[in-house]
Amino acid sequence: MAAATTGNEDHAPLLPTRLLTRLTIGVAVLATLTVAISVTGRILGERIALAGHTENTTPIDAIIGQDHVRLPANAIRVEEQRHTGRAERVDLYLTWPGMNGYSHAERARFNDATRPEGLIFLNLSQSTMSRDMSGRLGPIYSHLFDDRPEPGPAGLTLQRLKENSGYGEEVFFTGILPDGSDYAVRCMIPADAQQSTSADCQRDIHIGRDLSVLYRFSSRLLPQWQDMEARIRTYLGGSLVKNGRSASTSDNRENFVDLSNQ
Repeated sequence: MAAATTGNEDHAPLLPTRLLTRLTIGVAVLATLTVAISVTGRILGERIALAGHTENTTPIDAIIGQDHVRLPANAIRVEEQRHTGRAERVDLYLTWPGMNGYSHAERARFNDATRPEGLIFLNLSQSTMSRDMSGRLGPIYSHLFDDRPEPGPAGLTLQRLKENSGYGEEVFFTGILPDGSDYAVRCMIPADAQQSTSADCQRDIHIGRDLSVLYRFSSRLLPQWQDMEARIRTYLGGSLVKNGRSASTSDNRENFVDLSNQ
């Protein structure tokens, strides 16, 4: 004869209460971890996508030697240099010809190595030589040319160098700027234009009190040499801070800390 059952046994839980509590806590913990992983993954994904870039346009005040420059953070290429204070150098990258720093809308320019003509690169540091590249043209470089000039793009003259010059396969392009001053740029011209890089050509200039600006660009941009020189000088001239204000700063800017005496 079967044993009699009680009403309490009919309503007994399938799993012990303690086990249910543990399962509930476990599910809650897993849900929390899932959310945390999702959020962290999204943040890391955004950081990986930025690859060191920033869209932040907050002005960064840098003192380089005797010069004070104010630059938007998104134009500064190296993350560690995006801070206000003294700096030995500041590296910039700018869209060409727009002269803008990194933005989501222009991200393809900054990530596509097959389009080197889309960016120009600048290095700002204290001058170590009394003459810039144009100033060195007559007293130094001209003695290294092999005296067989050739026509270059957009009115430039191609100057090849003597074998013992120490410049290897590099060549110079020279010209005259609209103000009558000399122009000179060093280039390593690729045999195939498709192999051009963003550092085919480089030129250094002096601006401000004691600031040397080395700028690099693709040889594909050589036909735009005059426009590039003008735009770079205008951009950096507007970034120089004098008496606490840069030429591109509005008169009502607040919260500026004058670093000129630090």
